[in-house]
Amino acid sequence: MHVNFSCFTPLRAQVYLDGGYVEPLTGQAKQAVNPATLASVGRHPVCAEADVERAVASANRAQKLWKQTDTASRAALLHAIAHALENAPIRSEVAKLICREMGKPYPDAVGELSICASVFRYYAEMARDDGGKVAGTNQAGSFQHMRYEPYGVSVHILPFNYPILLLCWTVAASLAAGNACIIKPAEATALCTLRFMEYFAALPAGLVSCLPGDAHTAQLLIQSDGTHAVAFTGSVAAARAVGVACAERMKPCVLEAGGSDPMIISRHAPLEVAAAGCVNSAFLLTGQVCTSSERFFVVDQIHDAFVAEFARRTVQLRVGDGMGRAEIGPLVSQAARDKVARLVQQAVEQGAQIVCGGRIPPDGPPGWFYEPTILTGVTPQMAIMREECFGPVAAICRVADFDEALRLANDSEFGLGASVFTTDLAEAMEAANRLESGMVWINNPLIDNDALPFSGSKMSGLGCELGRQGLDAFRRSKMVILDHQPRIHDWWLPRPDAAFYPAQAAATDE
Repeated sequence: MHVNFSCFTPLRAQVYLDGGYVEPLTGQAKQAVNPATLASVGRHPVCAEADVERAVASANRAQKLWKQTDTASRAALLHAIAHALENAPIRSEVAKLICREMGKPYPDAVGELSICASVFRYYAEMARDDGGKVAGTNQAGSFQHMRYEPYGVSVHILPFNYPILLLCWTVAASLAAGNACIIKPAEATALCTLRFMEYFAALPAGLVSCLPGDAHTAQLLIQSDGTHAVAFTGSVAAARAVGVACAERMKPCVLEAGGSDPMIISRHAPLEVAAAGCVNSAFLLTGQVCTSSERFFVVDQIHDAFVAEFARRTVQLRVGDGMGRAEIGPLVSQAARDKVARLVQQAVEQGAQIVCGGRIPPDGPPGWFYEPTILTGVTPQMAIMREECFGPVAAICRVADFDEALRLANDSEFGLGASVFTTDLAEAMEAANRLESGMVWINNPLIDNDALPFSGSKMSGLGCELGRQGLDAFRRSKMVILDHQPRIHDWWLPRPDAAFYPAQAAATDE
């Protein structure tokens, strides 16, 4: 199907279906609002049952053919997507929509798009290389092996903070495994996600769909008998609801539920490097990264020196519209900013001190801005150390030594990532062994690798994205036993008389 993508417009509610932009069946729509200016960006539909049924039917038709496509042909199409991501001229347009919808600074939006191609290339080759396993046979004349098969249609429920990158992580794996994909973008980033669909133009029509909507739309997709796996990234509360709905239907799911990541600064840390790295890990994307450093544990011996350098670098950050010269954009919504302000205020009331920030910019624009904030004198019992803040706040707790830092870092219901700055090898190894998290960064936080699993522990989620495990999340294994020279086996029924318990012994036992 050849599609004229010029028909996309943020001013009209649309869905992406069967390879093109079409009108939704539902009449309900929402305004997209720029969190930096509070101006309207466009409109997106809130898809209802009829839209879901139409997309599910289309996806299942496409998947039946995709499942039969050989892995070399699948890989070629995934490489074509990667090539388009590297060369298509619409990258700037998508980046601008990301900025206007959720406030991400333009360089970060371009950066997000620039690293999407590699995951399609990785899974194109991974799926082509790994189709199963031949086991050592336990019976002569029998060929015993395991093969992978796709689930069918996967549902991808996405967050607002990395709307395109996190889409690519799971969609690339699912397509490589042989599935069709239905994408439910976050409400705050529905328009940029719809615009991004042009990159899938090379795929068979119906293989990838995009249905904007709300939590009810997501539940309709999960509950449908025509969907077979779910990938979700979002809050703990929403992850629980998704997990329950999947469990009731025995539907496999990957749940990434965020976190409140610890950052440990050892007395052996290179202070200038540590302070610079912490500015990035705490305040990138206004702290709206699931692996942002939120809970800081700084060893007493270097506490004051670290805080001074950390603050010196933090106050250099500029707050403003992501389309201007600013590293710190707005929070995604008023509710998000209100939560940050509440947690900071509660901490101050309980004895924490504000080193910098801690307020709405007094002369700033009308959007949902909050200054990058450093708090000291924080204790582990404060709410800001127990909840996910998801904003530009670094809460610092002074600790006696590295052992106490590790213990307090683990004292959380979350377990997504954890970071450490140290030049002591023993401390680095101890941190890698003891930190209760799915990922550990030592001297280089927030780094991902397509070939390594991105996952959490505790309340931070279930399953993996990226790596071989990310591919396995979208395919089932099947054991196959083949006897190429069939014969009658001596253990088949009926049994010979000698195999039974002796009759005389049975009578004696009675």
